[in-house]
Amino acid sequence: MSIAARNLSEQLVDQVRARILNGTVAPDRPIRQDALAAEMGVSKIPLREALARLEQEGLLASQANRGFTVRPLTATEAEEVYALRLKLEPETIAIAAKLAGTAEQQAASDLLDQLDSLTDSGGEGVGAFNRAFHLALLRPAGRPVTFTILERLHVLSERYVRKHLEPLGRNERANEEHRDMLQAWLARDERKIAALTVVHIGKTLDDLRLQLQTDSKGPPG
Repeated sequence: MSIAARNLSEQLVDQVRARILNGTVAPDRPIRQDALAAEMGVSKIPLREALARLEQEGLLASQANRGFTVRPLTATEAEEVYALRLKLEPETIAIAAKLAGTAEQQAASDLLDQLDSLTDSGGEGVGAFNRAFHLALLRPAGRPVTFTILERLHVLSERYVRKHLEPLGRNERANEEHRDMLQAWLARDERKIAALTVVHIGKTLDDLRLQLQTDSKGPPG
């Protein structure tokens, strides 16, 4: 594959992933590849390759005669994704706190400022900045394999984060937890940042259990 073709493929993966994560492409409905390709100004071949990549990431499913669909949010997937994060993230974030350089600390602080600003204004992109902030706290650990796994888990988490933040007040609570995490991380307090991470992920999962259980029952008759 040429560099130009590879760049196009990567761009399409990023663009379609963003549409899935922000809810533009609805779950459990067939993706109209002709219409999407025309809208994005590309042929169906690179688009199909991008959709296959996103299926590997766990965002899409493919079925005979239906093509690709966005996988629905489920309690089972949320349990698996957040359980894996709880196993990997606290230790990794503690190591990252110890090793982070000045530039990495500043980058994490800047990302939280942007996330706070978006939250206050009710702007789009809260989910993406939430993911970027968490990954900034993990990246300095210098564990590329673990980071790649966590990066994928955070992509899968992003739609659940959007779901979690639907009730009023959740954004503010999440950002308070983020500020406490950042403070401990900047102070290189490994034990505290690990403990705060466990609490933060655990609270989100507890909330999602209730929300997804309620959704599965449907509205009252």
